[in-house]
Amino acid sequence: MEIREITNREEWEDFLSERSEKTFLQSWDWAEVCALGATSAKASASQGKIWRLGVYSANKLIAVVFVNKISAKRGTFLFIPHGPVVIESLPIKDKKEIFEIILVQLNHIAQKENASFIRVSPLFFDNLENRNLFLDLGFREAPMHSSSYESTWKLDVYLPEAELLSNMRKTTRYLIKKVSENPDVVIEKSTNPEDIKIYQKLNKEVSKRQGFVPFSDEFINNEFTTFNKNKEVVFMFGKYKGEVVAGAIIIFWSGIAFYHQAASVGKFSKLSIPYLLQWEAIKEAKNRHCKIYDFWGFTDPDKFPAHPWAGPTLFKMGFGGYKQEYIKTQDFVVSKKYWLNYIIERFRKARRGL
Repeated sequence: MEIREITNREEWEDFLSERSEKTFLQSWDWAEVCALGATSAKASASQGKIWRLGVYSANKLIAVVFVNKISAKRGTFLFIPHGPVVIESLPIKDKKEIFEIILVQLNHIAQKENASFIRVSPLFFDNLENRNLFLDLGFREAPMHSSSYESTWKLDVYLPEAELLSNMRKTTRYLIKKVSENPDVVIEKSTNPEDIKIYQKLNKEVSKRQGFVPFSDEFINNEFTTFNKNKEVVFMFGKYKGEVVAGAIIIFWSGIAFYHQAASVGKFSKLSIPYLLQWEAIKEAKNRHCKIYDFWGFTDPDKFPAHPWAGPTLFKMGFGGYKQEYIKTQDFVVSKKYWLNYIIERFRKARRGL
């Protein structure tokens, strides 16, 4: 096996098109977004340096890994969101060898970039074999989940609309019907970059209400315009009497629709507009011939009823579907500086109730 940089978009995307466990966070365009700059409204967290690496066996591509350098006040590290992506049918010993080759290369990069650890958020199913794989390689569970989800709720959208509706929770189906009959409610979709301002206004209202730092205007602009070049993104807006009161960013990539971000005005919550907006997004995914609708993030509301994601998860589950759980985010320690980051993240996790 050998590892080398991939500079050909088609080679990268063709490999990913044949994989089942993937998200757009390993896509060519997401790397382009990350290369453009900061993802947070805070200047303390920034991105910009990226690597696209491929692992080859007998000159055949068997794994890809997008690596992103993250520089923050708590330290610098290399982040692999939802990767590496490996041919699923390979035996575990080959997957281990792939990771060993990748780690050698990443250790070299980490030393050069003064990174104190390597963080991996892999889409490897959460089972004993995969847990042992990372343990044997010297990884440890991260003190806090990464910005990528560790479990998600998915829906097969290749089914007929009537069947999708019948598989929903009764209350969800009722609310979709009720909202759709309200003449004051309209759902619109947009690919106009000017509407970034509309979405960000909603996003900032929600962040103020819920106490989190939203993505910056710059980042949302970079994300939307990058994916919009290949018609892979759309804004969904819910209007009440002409006023935009709910919005979502849906990304369509490699046969999957991703409910990546959403925001809504609290004072209109009783109108249940997000239910109809979600249904229209699902129908848009069907129109684009997607096979899966990824609701982007899941936490078990029965096990963790106080978790901040418990309410949104119940909303997502109402549309039918199934959960998919993956290995927890893993850290590979490169230097002692890692432990300062570890302490800070443990504190943040406790403070946020995660």
